Amino acid sequence: MSSPVIAAAPVPRWRAAFGSYLALTKPRIIELLLITTVPAMVAAASGWPGTWLVLATLIGGTMSAGGANALNNYHDRDIDQIMRRTSRRPLARQQIDPIHARRFGWALGLAGFLWLWAFANLLAALLSTAALLFYVFVYTLTLKRTTTQNIVIGGAAGAAPVLVGWAAVTGGLELPAWVMFAIVFAWTPPHFWALALRYKDDYASAGIPMLPVVKGVPYTARMMLTYSMVTALFSLALVPTAGTGWLYLLAALILSGWLVIETARVIFKPERAMVLFGYSTVYLTALFAALTVDRLIA
Repeated sequence: MSSPVIAAAPVPRWRAAFGSYLALTKPRIIELLLITTVPAMVAAASGWPGTWLVLATLIGGTMSAGGANALNNYHDRDIDQIMRRTSRRPLARQQIDPIHARRFGWALGLAGFLWLWAFANLLAALLSTAALLFYVFVYTLTLKRTTTQNIVIGGAAGAAPVLVGWAAVTGGLELPAWVMFAIVFAWTPPHFWALALRYKDDYASAGIPMLPVVKGVPYTARMMLTYSMVTALFSLALVPTAGTGWLYLLAALILSGWLVIETARVIFKPERAMVLFGYSTVYLTALFAALTVDRLIA
């Protein structure tokens, strides 16, 4: 005798709506952005800058980044429906009214600005909001659909959290902050182009001029190697500029060397692009974690 089929309980509407709005903010991307904020704050303070200031900066940064991502979802909803990688996003599946999504994005951005101004300082708030505006108006609305350099120039928005973290501690911006910015800025193209190699056909069908679509796979792989080597150089430049110790230096040498090797492998085996994509995430996380530990034990 067969067992009775038990129907799954329906998901409450409020929970489904919460999940959809949370997905609009792209939490996984926010995590990647915020892992650079705390190390920048520790480096700026030459030690722990205070738990409340760290939490306040992370909360404000999360709101700003979440708002930027929600607005990106709003403006990209047409191409998100075409691409396999993005077809399950809330606006692509029409789970949220686009107007509500746009209002949600701007509300988050405003909240992030006010929060950082109140609990960090005005410079941190301005930098965070400038990154939001750059991501929406420069990258999403201008560069993404018009040039192969979209992710190169647009990477400035993703590198901004280190400036926000440094400014939250010091109220200004010094050379080490800009070197950390350069690390993330140079790291972004090989990281994102690895994903673009995997979903090259998706971008082509959506009419997005990603580098692999316009210039081909071999050229893209060579450019990825170039940017990986630049990333390695900037990671080492942090030693004299931020006065880091042997722990960070050792980590930078090992991690950056492996990043260059993994990127070089993609030239000969493009199918390894997603391996590089995964390692590049580990690279950035481990490099900035090493910076944090190095500064805390200095």
